[in-house]
Amino acid sequence: MRIANGGFSWIVISFAFAFVFIGASFFSTGPLLIFLGVVSVFLFLISCLLIVFFRDPERTIGHGIVAIADGKIREIQRLRDAEVGDCWRISTFMNIHNVHVNRMPFDGLIQTVTHHDGSHVPAFKKESDSNERMVLLIKTDIGLMKIVQIAGTVARRIVPYISEGDFVKKGGKLGLIRLGSRVDLYLPTKKVKALIIHVQDKIKAGVDTIAEIHD
Repeated sequence: MRIANGGFSWIVISFAFAFVFIGASFFSTGPLLIFLGVVSVFLFLISCLLIVFFRDPERTIGHGIVAIADGKIREIQRLRDAEVGDCWRISTFMNIHNVHVNRMPFDGLIQTVTHHDGSHVPAFKKESDSNERMVLLIKTDIGLMKIVQIAGTVARRIVPYISEGDFVKKGGKLGLIRLGSRVDLYLPTKKVKALIIHVQDKIKAGVDTIAEIHD
């Protein structure tokens, strides 16, 4: 199983602690042995779960504009954004069991990558709009797109895979949000023929088409 860039160190550290406690249990007796055994099992299970959390499976890229994150559609809203203009904002909530690697929705040039400090309230709350986040502005053939990766209570670390000036193909990897959170995609309405997703739909990054574009 391939592990996402940015997650391997967490897995190694977790397994290292587990084996330290397992080793210590061989030299213990009585209540201490029981305690060390319980902690060892707990750490080993956490390590195995981290492997699942940080998996990075191969994907067959879909047509049109594709999902940027695995998870559930939390909100679809039409609004006017300062950078994109008239657009659709599609918010995807990533749970801890989802693949955490975010992918490019469409071929484009990364114009800016901006990190904003903020709070760490649960990503499903409205207040999460002021959370720590990474904002990507992307120049595409259908206009300017924006992606906002939002950290949550547990997911306090956004690991970018790209830099300003990079050209990224549709389905290419943009970065990792550790242990789940929320990702917003802003699509210019002028070139979007139809959205084909709904609130509560479950989607996979790079695979599922979320919008069709005008020819």
